[in-house]
Amino acid sequence: MKNRLNAIITLVIISLSVNITSCDKKLHKPTKKDIIEFKVDSVLALMNIKEKIGQMNQYAGSWEITGTPSDIDNKTKLEKLKNGEVGSMLNVLTVEATREAQRIVMENSRLKIPLIFGYDVIHGYKTIFPVPLGESASWDLEAIKKSAKIAAQEASASGQHWTFAPMIDVSRDARWGRIMEGAGEDPFLGSRIAEARVKGFQGDDLSKEHTIAACAKHFAGYGFAEAGKDYNTVNIGESELHNVILPPFKAAANAGVATFMNAFNEIDGVPSTGNRNLQQDILKGDWNWDGFMVSDWGSIPEMITHGYAKNKKQAAQIAVIAGCDMDMEGRAYEVALEELIKENKIDISVIDESVRRVLRLKFRLGLFDDPYKYCNSEREKNEVFTIENQNISRDVAKKSIVLLKNQNNILPLDKNTKRIAVIGSLADDKDTPIGNWRAQGVSNSAVSVYEGIQNAVSKTTKIDYEKGADLGVGERSFLVPLKINKTDKSGFTKAVKVAKTADVVVLVLGEDAFQSGEGRSQANVGLAGVQQELLQTIYKVNKNIVLVLMNGRPMEINWADKNIPGILEVWQLGSQSGNAIADVLFGDYNPSGKLPVSFPRSVGQEPLYYNKKNTGRPYSSQHVTYSHHSDTPNNALYPFGYGLSYTSFDYTNLQLNKKAIKNNEPLFASVEITNTGKRIGKEVVQLYIRDLVASRTRPIKELKGFKMVSLKPGETKKVSFSINTELLQFYTANKKWEAEPGDFNVFIGGDSRTTLHETFELLKE
Repeated sequence: MKNRLNAIITLVIISLSVNITSCDKKLHKPTKKDIIEFKVDSVLALMNIKEKIGQMNQYAGSWEITGTPSDIDNKTKLEKLKNGEVGSMLNVLTVEATREAQRIVMENSRLKIPLIFGYDVIHGYKTIFPVPLGESASWDLEAIKKSAKIAAQEASASGQHWTFAPMIDVSRDARWGRIMEGAGEDPFLGSRIAEARVKGFQGDDLSKEHTIAACAKHFAGYGFAEAGKDYNTVNIGESELHNVILPPFKAAANAGVATFMNAFNEIDGVPSTGNRNLQQDILKGDWNWDGFMVSDWGSIPEMITHGYAKNKKQAAQIAVIAGCDMDMEGRAYEVALEELIKENKIDISVIDESVRRVLRLKFRLGLFDDPYKYCNSEREKNEVFTIENQNISRDVAKKSIVLLKNQNNILPLDKNTKRIAVIGSLADDKDTPIGNWRAQGVSNSAVSVYEGIQNAVSKTTKIDYEKGADLGVGERSFLVPLKINKTDKSGFTKAVKVAKTADVVVLVLGEDAFQSGEGRSQANVGLAGVQQELLQTIYKVNKNIVLVLMNGRPMEINWADKNIPGILEVWQLGSQSGNAIADVLFGDYNPSGKLPVSFPRSVGQEPLYYNKKNTGRPYSSQHVTYSHHSDTPNNALYPFGYGLSYTSFDYTNLQLNKKAIKNNEPLFASVEITNTGKRIGKEVVQLYIRDLVASRTRPIKELKGFKMVSLKPGETKKVSFSINTELLQFYTANKKWEAEPGDFNVFIGGDSRTTLHETFELLKE
């Protein structure tokens, strides 16, 4: 759309371009980036103070945009939209609604600066993919990138410009409800997945209508909440911040992520929303990142509750100076910034810098050229929840399944099995597989496990389904705490009856969709309610059980590990969940997933992670004075990187091409891997490194590379990794990233427990 503002900008650009090229013929012709900067400055020069502050203000779509708001608050929002005093809206859904909201701004405001519409598109828009923790178990970066690309395609077709994803908080605590929303416990894997998701959402050009702007969140430390309680205090040191928490954010910034979101938590007494060191010094300074920072919902005024600001005015002052460019539903900037400027407590240059960053993204999205470019009803009708997208969802889902146990090769099941008992309320649940943070995923729209099994088996197979017991009771929703059934076992009798006559029992247990997610932290991570009792009751009458574990977090399943012959970790897999699970149950797909997070033996081990420090007393078999719990082993039940296959793999002949390297000199590590089983299979080969002596104590192992290989039965392949000084760097006692000379161990294997290793030395300069 060509309007008066665009005409003015065009004239300014032509003038600037002529001046640049005429002043010095050696100067290059303006790049696309240069032109956007010219445009941003041109618009900024036309804006008054209220319009500038408006660009830093984000409202939720809390009324029917296409109707007339009835309450005073929403009437105020409408007036501010008309006055050009709103920069963004979230939760305004559908092409019709976003078009109408945009129309209000474009037809009424003075400068006609378009809105950005944002939404939580976390693991799909309407076609739902596995919850992010589950998808991370695929270790398949192309599949992860593709799922984000499909989510962007559907969201953009429905009027959205911006997603509040990916969440890239490293988390080591199964108790934390939002662990389901990230990539697990490892900063290296988390960094690679962050890159994949950013590139999937944004593509290579944000002006293309099938892309949406991504948002790296939560900056920073949110996943380290004390005791695993959401929103809680974070207690970490400088080394942990830089070496563990920040790397995925740096990777996202390097990948060109459009926006960042700060966090609810505090670190060392400073709320992240008001943390200048994080937002200004590190992100915008050291990393030279040019996107904009949005607060989390209401996190600016929450600094009052933290005890860090006395009122909204002071909270707004702290936040904007710290580098928070947009206020998400905090109502702090709109009431305080103008007065703070008049009082000379904030310099107008601070406001200009934030507005410049917001405008920059709007230009990159192409919204000034066409504010309605994402408002195509034909796209919304034809590109959302398509058969093609469903097929991709199924493919990603099956790649995310992890085989935890397969005693006596109980799996895969025979499609001609005479009688299968399918038991558990989650077995016929079409809603839980959609998971939490489900965007526009339709309730009860997923393929259930029961349906998937029905679709897979032969016509002669008899399937008996019994619920056994309800997992939850009462209302289920994002805002209501789930009530667990702890007493009703009336369905046990029928479940026992079908189990007795079955050749095999598929028992589906785990978590409801709303047991994990924001605000869903738990003190216990075992099977909730009467599920454990149901499992043990069925085991008494039929030991031929495959446990299908459906959940959004690591779980404590010690009894199952000791007694149940087959265990599949299937997470919450999205729209095609049941079909993907059946693909693995019956061997149409050989599982290749690996855990992105450790599974505990006891909740008392949490936080639990593989890349721990050795401590001065790591282990002793002679006495009790070493670092341990006296009632459980130190190690995980299932460790990071773990996952079985329907075939087997043997690692041999680990070799390094050099025993010593100089700075900036590469070293190559290789291993031979053989498929020693009877099926074609894929294996994620994992490289770990240990820095043996350093200026800060280093973990006993750190993931530094992985590759997926496919092998035929009996086939051997050589897998190589390049190791350079950049890979060996960490945040040292010198307060900078560098590789220190000394000895290093190199480990290669199928999970973090691997002991196959060699040693090399990084020489001094």
